Amino acid sequence: MPEQLLLALAQLNPILGDIAGNIVKLRDARQLAAKQGAHLIMTSELYVTGYPPEDLVLKPSFQKAARAAVETLAKETSDGGPAILTGAPWIEDGKLYNAAFLLDRGGIVARTLKCDLPNYGPFDEKRVFASGPLPAPMDFRGYKLGVMVCEDMWTPLAAAHLKKQGAQILMTPHGSPYELGKWEKRMNLARARVQETGLPLIFLNQLGGQDELVFDGTSFVLDAQGECVIQAKSLEEDLVFVELDEALRPKKGVIRETPQGEAAIYHVLMLGLRDYVNKNGFPGVVLGLSGGIDSALAAVIAADALGADRLWTVMMPSPYTANESLNDAAAVAKALKCRTSDISIAAGMEAFGSTLSQVFADRAGDATEENIQSRCRGMILMALSNKFGPMVVSTGNKSEMSVGYATLYGDMCGGFAVLKDLYKTQLYKVARWRNANRPEGALGPSGAVIPENIFTRPPTAELRPNQKDTDSLPPYEVLDDILECLIEKDMGAQDICAHGHDPALVKKIWAMLDKAEYKRRQAPPGVKITRRSFGRDRRYPITNKYRET
Repeated sequence: MPEQLLLALAQLNPILGDIAGNIVKLRDARQLAAKQGAHLIMTSELYVTGYPPEDLVLKPSFQKAARAAVETLAKETSDGGPAILTGAPWIEDGKLYNAAFLLDRGGIVARTLKCDLPNYGPFDEKRVFASGPLPAPMDFRGYKLGVMVCEDMWTPLAAAHLKKQGAQILMTPHGSPYELGKWEKRMNLARARVQETGLPLIFLNQLGGQDELVFDGTSFVLDAQGECVIQAKSLEEDLVFVELDEALRPKKGVIRETPQGEAAIYHVLMLGLRDYVNKNGFPGVVLGLSGGIDSALAAVIAADALGADRLWTVMMPSPYTANESLNDAAAVAKALKCRTSDISIAAGMEAFGSTLSQVFADRAGDATEENIQSRCRGMILMALSNKFGPMVVSTGNKSEMSVGYATLYGDMCGGFAVLKDLYKTQLYKVARWRNANRPEGALGPSGAVIPENIFTRPPTAELRPNQKDTDSLPPYEVLDDILECLIEKDMGAQDICAHGHDPALVKKIWAMLDKAEYKRRQAPPGVKITRRSFGRDRRYPITNKYRET
């Protein structure tokens, strides 16, 4: 029994399904930990396979590959190096579990099966995993480690049980994705477990983008008084060492700063886009640059995440596009030093107009012709993607997606919608922050990359002469407040009107929100930053006649 333990917390960015690659990354981290004299290296939840594996975990071949990887890692610990605490799916008595394993001296010496399975928001673990029993402490070289897998920490039951069984420290591998306010929630829950048990706690979180989720890392260690004594980097890989004395009390170490507000949102968007593009093997991205704030911010995020050499911006003017828009778009492309093209949609508009002239002969022009313009642009971007390989980035925001102010197969087309969960008012704030700050790790330029005119000019889709967004929508400050009440808070009409909103307007926005559900079902994935992002967080029926009376 060593007089003290040195733990290495491996906050790593796995690729879901890349079991071999994830193991290589863990081996590299273990070698670094061994050089520092670490006794144990710990990873995040289901690290071996990546998390969340969704229905992929039901494939027998996937289960076998995960088991083989765990057994291989276990054998490798016979080299005298650090033991490994890691996670993988595991079949036991014919049931599939979300498990954590202690690998030491050539074998699997202990395992814990996740008990409390999350079944809300983006998580459906009850569909694929069986619930395990309350965890027992893991014996490790004379010490008792209380390992709780992710959700088991979020309620008092598992921690209290481990305390009664003699655990000396709580260790919780997590797969907790970023949300606004989530860091404070994690910290408060962890402190509650410490207060209830009197035990120090290690919270180790996954890092990286996985489809719409972004795991922000931000792992931390609390002492027995609930004080944060160590904190890992946010939104970056990190290998953090924790010194524990003979009573498993953690010594103070480095506490990294956690980005807040618009800085946090921007870093999350950047990491989410970078990992989506890189993990799926796209050579780069292409997007339409209109001269508006949405496409400008999307372009800047892409340049920061991937580098200017992997960004292709395309201006696609129509007869309604103002020179002001073209100048602003060109200024963004110039500031980013990315490839840019100018492809007019005028000929496409004429071709569709001619093709449909006979069948449209007795109908006046309306939103149909406006949507054709958007679909011309979508077709051009998809053609460039097909021909040259870059993924199309959709530039729409949550405000537009909420009320259907987006065109199916037009501006909604693409492989990833990086701004999908940002309301328009949030988007302006994030863009302002980026103009004043170059994020750490960004590959784009410093300075004000978005012209001031883009911020001050009234938003417009430019699909008809002198068009403004306010022709169809209330000011975004009003719209976004109503939408947040409807979407994030599930408030009723009377409560929303009590915020000072006109009842007729609330009724109109509510109807627009419900009517656009079929569009959102066909939208590309995008980075989740709120508790109620469109998709798994908010599962509303398309066919829905309910209206509050």
